[in-house]
Amino acid sequence: MQALLRHLADAGFPGAPRAHGFDDDGHEIVDFVAGDVPGYPMPDYVWSSETLVATARLLRAYHEATAGFAADGPWYQPAREPAEVVCHGDVAPYNTVFRAGHPVALIDFDTAHPGPRVWDIAYAVYRFVPLGGPANHDRRGTVAEQADRVRLFCDAYGLPAADRAQLPAVVEERARAMAELIRGRAAAGDAAFARHLAEGHADLYDSDAAYVREHAAAFAEGL
Repeated sequence: MQALLRHLADAGFPGAPRAHGFDDDGHEIVDFVAGDVPGYPMPDYVWSSETLVATARLLRAYHEATAGFAADGPWYQPAREPAEVVCHGDVAPYNTVFRAGHPVALIDFDTAHPGPRVWDIAYAVYRFVPLGGPANHDRRGTVAEQADRVRLFCDAYGLPAADRAQLPAVVEERARAMAELIRGRAAAGDAAFARHLAEGHADLYDSDAAYVREHAAAFAEGL
Protein backbone atom coordinates (compact mmCIF):
# COMPACT_ATOMS: atom_id res chain seq x y z
CA MET A 1 0.00 0.00 0.00
CA GLN A 2 2.85 2.40 0.78
CA ALA A 3 4.23 2.13 -2.75
CA LEU A 4 0.80 2.71 -4.27
CA LEU A 5 0.14 5.76 -2.11
CA ARG A 6 3.55 7.20 -3.01
CA HIS A 7 2.77 6.64 -6.69
CA LEU A 8 -0.57 8.44 -6.32
CA ALA A 9 1.18 11.38 -4.66
CA ASP A 10 3.77 11.53 -7.43
CA ALA A 11 0.96 11.42 -10.00
CA GLY A 12 -0.66 14.44 -8.36
CA PHE A 13 -3.80 12.63 -7.26
CA PRO A 14 -5.17 14.57 -4.24
CA GLY A 15 -7.86 12.09 -3.20
CA ALA A 16 -5.77 9.70 -1.09
CA PRO A 17 -3.68 9.82 2.08
CA ARG A 18 0.06 10.38 1.79
CA ALA A 19 2.32 7.57 2.99
CA HIS A 20 5.15 8.05 5.50
CA GLY A 21 6.61 4.59 5.95
CA PHE A 22 6.38 2.53 9.13
CA ASP A 23 6.81 3.14 12.85
CA ASP A 24 9.10 1.10 15.10
CA ASP A 25 6.36 -1.50 15.61
CA GLY A 26 5.86 -2.02 11.89
CA HIS A 27 2.60 -0.06 11.68
CA GLU A 28 2.03 1.97 8.54
CA ILE A 29 2.03 5.74 8.89
CA VAL A 30 -0.32 7.66 6.60
CA ASP A 31 -1.78 11.15 6.69
CA PHE A 32 -5.11 11.83 8.32
CA VAL A 33 -7.46 13.14 5.64
CA ALA A 34 -9.68 15.79 7.19
CA GLY A 35 -13.41 15.43 6.67
CA ASP A 36 -16.28 13.12 7.50
CA VAL A 37 -16.38 9.38 6.86
CA PRO A 38 -20.05 8.38 7.16
CA GLY A 39 -21.25 5.38 9.11
CA TYR A 40 -24.57 3.65 9.59
CA PRO A 41 -27.20 4.94 9.41
CA MET A 42 -25.84 6.79 6.38
CA PRO A 43 -26.61 10.50 6.11
CA ASP A 44 -28.87 11.55 3.25
CA TYR A 45 -26.08 13.28 1.33
CA VAL A 46 -24.47 9.88 0.65
CA TRP A 47 -27.38 8.98 -1.63
CA SER A 48 -27.65 12.23 -3.58
CA SER A 49 -27.18 12.38 -7.35
CA GLU A 50 -24.39 14.89 -6.78
CA THR A 51 -22.52 12.38 -4.62
CA LEU A 52 -22.99 9.67 -7.24
CA VAL A 53 -21.52 11.86 -9.98
CA ALA A 54 -18.66 13.15 -7.83
CA THR A 55 -17.75 9.65 -6.66
CA ALA A 56 -17.64 8.37 -10.23
CA ARG A 57 -15.32 11.21 -11.21
CA LEU A 58 -13.15 10.65 -8.14
CA LEU A 59 -12.84 6.95 -8.99
CA ARG A 60 -11.98 7.75 -12.63
CA ALA A 61 -9.26 10.15 -11.48
CA TYR A 62 -7.89 7.50 -9.11
CA HIS A 63 -7.83 4.87 -11.86
CA GLU A 64 -6.06 7.21 -14.26
CA ALA A 65 -3.48 8.02 -11.57
CA THR A 66 -2.62 4.33 -11.18
CA ALA A 67 -1.47 4.12 -14.79
CA GLY A 68 2.15 3.05 -14.96
CA PHE A 69 2.22 1.71 -11.41
CA ALA A 70 4.09 -1.57 -11.36
CA ALA A 71 4.23 -3.71 -8.24
CA ASP A 72 4.33 -7.44 -7.76
CA GLY A 73 2.34 -7.40 -4.55
CA PRO A 74 1.60 -9.27 -2.42
CA TRP A 75 -2.02 -8.14 -2.69
CA TYR A 76 -4.84 -8.68 -0.22
CA GLN A 77 -6.95 -9.94 -3.11
CA PRO A 78 -5.50 -11.72 -6.13
CA ALA A 79 -4.83 -9.71 -9.28
CA ARG A 80 -7.43 -10.07 -12.01
CA GLU A 81 -7.01 -9.87 -15.75
CA PRO A 82 -7.00 -7.67 -17.65
CA ALA A 83 -5.00 -5.59 -15.17
CA GLU A 84 -6.03 -2.22 -16.58
CA VAL A 85 -5.73 -0.28 -13.32
CA VAL A 86 -5.03 -0.83 -9.65
CA CYS A 87 -8.48 -1.38 -8.20
CA HIS A 88 -9.13 0.19 -4.82
CA GLY A 89 -11.13 -2.91 -3.97
CA ASP A 90 -13.63 -1.40 -1.51
CA VAL A 91 -15.05 1.86 -2.86
CA ALA A 92 -17.97 2.50 -0.53
CA PRO A 93 -19.34 5.38 1.56
CA TYR A 94 -17.54 4.08 4.66
CA ASN A 95 -14.20 4.40 2.81
CA THR A 96 -14.89 7.85 1.37
CA VAL A 97 -14.03 11.18 2.98
CA PHE A 98 -16.68 13.88 2.55
CA ARG A 99 -16.43 17.61 3.13
CA ALA A 100 -19.65 19.61 3.21
CA GLY A 101 -21.41 16.55 1.83
CA HIS A 102 -19.02 16.25 -1.15
CA PRO A 103 -16.71 13.23 -1.66
CA VAL A 104 -13.09 14.34 -1.80
CA ALA A 105 -10.92 11.32 -1.04
CA LEU A 106 -10.74 7.55 -0.76
CA ILE A 107 -9.19 5.80 2.23
CA ASP A 108 -8.38 2.22 3.28
CA PHE A 109 -6.32 0.95 0.36
CA ASP A 110 -5.55 -2.38 2.02
CA THR A 111 -7.72 -4.26 -0.50
CA ALA A 112 -6.07 -2.68 -3.57
CA HIS A 113 -5.12 -5.06 -6.38
CA PRO A 114 -4.57 -4.96 -10.15
CA GLY A 115 -7.66 -5.62 -12.23
CA PRO A 116 -10.09 -4.34 -14.86
CA ARG A 117 -11.66 -0.99 -14.09
CA VAL A 118 -15.16 -2.47 -14.38
CA TRP A 119 -14.38 -4.75 -11.41
CA ASP A 120 -13.82 -1.70 -9.20
CA ILE A 121 -16.76 0.19 -10.71
CA ALA A 122 -19.07 -2.76 -10.05
CA TYR A 123 -18.50 -2.57 -6.30
CA ALA A 124 -18.75 1.22 -6.24
CA VAL A 125 -22.08 1.03 -8.09
CA TYR A 126 -23.27 -1.71 -5.75
CA ARG A 127 -22.51 0.47 -2.74
CA PHE A 128 -23.40 3.95 -3.99
CA VAL A 129 -26.49 3.40 -6.16
CA PRO A 130 -27.03 1.19 -4.07
CA LEU A 131 -28.05 -2.11 -5.69
CA GLY A 132 -29.21 -4.01 -2.63
CA GLY A 133 -32.25 -6.23 -2.77
CA PRO A 134 -35.27 -6.21 -0.45
CA ALA A 135 -33.27 -7.67 2.46
CA ASN A 136 -30.64 -4.91 2.35
CA HIS A 137 -31.24 -1.96 4.69
CA ASP A 138 -29.46 0.33 2.21
CA ARG A 139 -31.98 -0.44 -0.53
CA ARG A 140 -33.40 2.66 -2.19
CA GLY A 141 -35.73 3.26 -5.11
CA THR A 142 -37.42 1.09 -7.67
CA VAL A 143 -35.55 -1.04 -10.18
CA ALA A 144 -36.07 1.70 -12.78
CA GLU A 145 -34.71 4.35 -10.42
CA GLN A 146 -31.71 2.18 -9.61
CA ALA A 147 -31.08 1.68 -13.33
CA ASP A 148 -31.13 5.45 -13.83
CA ARG A 149 -28.53 5.86 -11.07
CA VAL A 150 -26.30 3.16 -12.55
CA ARG A 151 -26.38 5.04 -15.87
CA LEU A 152 -25.65 8.34 -14.11
CA PHE A 153 -22.56 6.83 -12.46
CA CYS A 154 -21.34 5.30 -15.73
CA ASP A 155 -21.88 8.55 -17.62
CA ALA A 156 -19.96 10.54 -15.01
CA TYR A 157 -17.12 8.00 -15.05
CA GLY A 158 -17.06 7.83 -18.84
CA LEU A 159 -17.35 4.06 -18.93
CA PRO A 160 -17.08 2.61 -22.46
CA ALA A 161 -19.99 0.73 -23.99
CA ALA A 162 -18.25 -2.65 -23.85
CA ASP A 163 -17.77 -2.34 -20.09
CA ARG A 164 -21.34 -1.13 -19.61
CA ALA A 165 -22.66 -4.22 -21.36
CA GLN A 166 -20.98 -6.50 -18.83
CA LEU A 167 -21.50 -4.35 -15.73
CA PRO A 168 -24.64 -6.07 -14.30
CA ALA A 169 -22.95 -9.47 -14.56
CA VAL A 170 -19.80 -8.12 -12.92
CA VAL A 171 -21.82 -6.60 -10.05
CA GLU A 172 -23.35 -10.02 -9.44
CA GLU A 173 -19.94 -11.71 -9.62
CA ARG A 174 -18.45 -9.09 -7.29
CA ALA A 175 -21.15 -9.64 -4.66
CA ARG A 176 -20.76 -13.42 -4.84
CA ALA A 177 -16.98 -13.05 -4.54
CA MET A 178 -17.49 -11.11 -1.31
CA ALA A 179 -19.68 -13.89 0.06
CA GLU A 180 -17.03 -16.47 -0.84
CA LEU A 181 -14.31 -14.33 0.74
CA ILE A 182 -16.20 -14.12 4.02
CA ARG A 183 -16.90 -17.85 4.14
CA GLY A 184 -13.36 -18.77 3.15
CA ARG A 185 -11.66 -16.49 5.65
CA ALA A 186 -14.06 -17.58 8.40
CA ALA A 187 -13.30 -21.24 7.66
CA ALA A 188 -9.59 -20.42 7.88
CA GLY A 189 -10.09 -19.16 11.43
CA ASP A 190 -10.20 -15.40 10.91
CA ALA A 191 -12.22 -14.12 13.88
CA ALA A 192 -13.37 -10.92 12.17
CA PHE A 193 -14.72 -12.79 9.16
CA ALA A 194 -16.27 -15.41 11.40
CA ARG A 195 -18.19 -12.57 13.04
CA HIS A 196 -19.24 -11.23 9.64
CA LEU A 197 -20.46 -14.71 8.70
CA ALA A 198 -22.42 -15.06 11.93
CA GLU A 199 -24.01 -11.66 11.34
CA GLY A 200 -25.30 -12.83 7.96
CA HIS A 201 -23.10 -10.69 5.70
CA ALA A 202 -22.30 -13.53 3.30
CA ASP A 203 -25.96 -14.43 2.96
CA LEU A 204 -26.79 -10.78 2.28
CA TYR A 205 -24.20 -10.58 -0.50
CA ASP A 206 -25.68 -13.72 -2.06
CA SER A 207 -29.18 -12.26 -1.77
CA ASP A 208 -28.06 -9.02 -3.44
CA ALA A 209 -26.29 -10.97 -6.19
CA ALA A 210 -29.52 -12.86 -6.90
CA TYR A 211 -31.41 -9.54 -6.99
CA VAL A 212 -28.99 -8.06 -9.53
CA ARG A 213 -29.23 -11.21 -11.66
CA GLU A 214 -33.03 -11.06 -11.56
CA HIS A 215 -33.06 -7.47 -12.82
CA ALA A 216 -29.92 -7.57 -14.98
CA ALA A 217 -31.87 -6.94 -18.18
CA ALA A 218 -33.44 -3.78 -16.76
CA PHE A 219 -30.07 -2.50 -15.55
CA ALA A 220 -28.41 -3.30 -18.89
CA GLU A 221 -31.22 -1.67 -20.88
CA GLY A 222 -30.78 1.52 -18.88
CA LEU A 223 -27.13 1.69 -19.84
